[in-house]
Amino acid sequence: MNTEHMPSYDQTAQLAKAEAGVDQLFSQRNDRWYPSCHIASKGGWINDPNGLCFFKGRYHAYYQLHPYGTQWGPMHWGHVSSEDMVTWRREPIAMAPSFEAEKDGVFSGSAVISDDGKLVIYYTGHRWRNGVDEGTEGNLQEQCMAISEDGIHFEKKGVVVPCPDDRIPHFRDPKVWKQGDTWTMVFGVCTPEHRGEIWMYTSENMVDWTFVGPVYKHPDPDVFMLECPDMFPLGDKWVICYSAMGLKPKGFESRNHNNAGYVIGTWEPGQPFRQETDFHLWDDGHNYYAPQTFQGPDGRRLVFAWMSPFTSPIPMENDGWCGQFTVPREVELADDHLRTQPIREYAQLDQNRKDFGPITLEVNESRTLLADAATADIDLEIDLAHSQAERIGLELHRTANGDHTLVCYDDQLQRVVLDRHCNSYGDRGYRTAPLDRSDGRLKLRIIVDHGSIEVFVNDGLEVLSSYSFPAEGAREIRLIAESGEGQAIINSLSIAGLATIWEHPDRN
Repeated sequence: MNTEHMPSYDQTAQLAKAEAGVDQLFSQRNDRWYPSCHIASKGGWINDPNGLCFFKGRYHAYYQLHPYGTQWGPMHWGHVSSEDMVTWRREPIAMAPSFEAEKDGVFSGSAVISDDGKLVIYYTGHRWRNGVDEGTEGNLQEQCMAISEDGIHFEKKGVVVPCPDDRIPHFRDPKVWKQGDTWTMVFGVCTPEHRGEIWMYTSENMVDWTFVGPVYKHPDPDVFMLECPDMFPLGDKWVICYSAMGLKPKGFESRNHNNAGYVIGTWEPGQPFRQETDFHLWDDGHNYYAPQTFQGPDGRRLVFAWMSPFTSPIPMENDGWCGQFTVPREVELADDHLRTQPIREYAQLDQNRKDFGPITLEVNESRTLLADAATADIDLEIDLAHSQAERIGLELHRTANGDHTLVCYDDQLQRVVLDRHCNSYGDRGYRTAPLDRSDGRLKLRIIVDHGSIEVFVNDGLEVLSSYSFPAEGAREIRLIAESGEGQAIINSLSIAGLATIWEHPDRN
């Protein structure tokens, strides 16, 4: 363990300063789009989920936090916890930069439980080589370790995996797990040749780490970095996931600034990973990045991701906060790809569910379902076999000026579409998800929060997650059918409101 660059200034003082920064932003926060049923910092910028775990009877979700502004800046670790993943409590900020190896940011990482019952965090210590910014000299990044007895307070142990080559510009985001008697670490690397790879290290004691080699090399020469990698077993397969920097759009695929996805294959310790599927996006929406999975105490594989506001304009930057998580999702293997859908506990947030179906709409008919719905949990099933409308779906966040986000089935594309072209605030554009029409029906579950929409297609075989910033006034939900040769047939439709996830909503 390298303790050469251990604390150079008071960690306690840095944490107190960061808390004050968040409180200052919170005191001025505009809540017009602030989520009530998604995790977000009460003030400041957040990005990647970090250190997801179940420890001493509580779920812990840490996250990248800039506590002094609503744009990306020097990273800290924010923290929330929950007994049930439904009701969350804000915890003190867990880590702030406090020694040389991390002076410009406590970057992303993961958590494991040691054999003696302590919570161990592995994370990336970040500093700029030129002392100012990435510039032409790049980043100096090393993997660090911290230990906690309670999940709240951490003792930093310094660098455990130094950067092995000064020519490496990106070297970060460790994910650690134990297999047998061996601890394994993977993280993302941009090689000196500017190719994206995932490297693997192993350890017997959690401190001394040995380089095994690259476990995955991205085949695309445009992909220069694989951020936030994860590697986990599911059924009889292994999944490697990563957020690909430099991946170019192709048709409907990979339309975002950076894109998070996965490949599935087989792997045994000491053997190469054998890829069996193509790269598949975790989520087809505008705003999904940096997913991290963990195993719950009941054995479920669970995942959070960051709803990333990469594309300007980002209107919530002006509101004292920026960024939120997706809802927590369960991960299952579905043949050659993954199925993800809201954790079963999420239904506990439902309030006053109202049944609207079945419904038949005539050509170009629309119908207001709710006049004002700030949040909603919607279940919708469309009869594709007997419907003849070209588009069938829901206008969400519809305001008096006509702004709305459309979620629909598009018969010309034969895909599910999330379309924001009618919005006054934020980025516009549309995203689509592929659809298997073989059983003649389409099931959608749609989670609507104050500024976001998540669409789960056919029990989570595909998902679209996007920000949607409604204009002022009541937020209507409207059912629509557009054009075509005949009716739109809705087999079932129900909508519930959603309770807040916060234990103390008046202080959040």
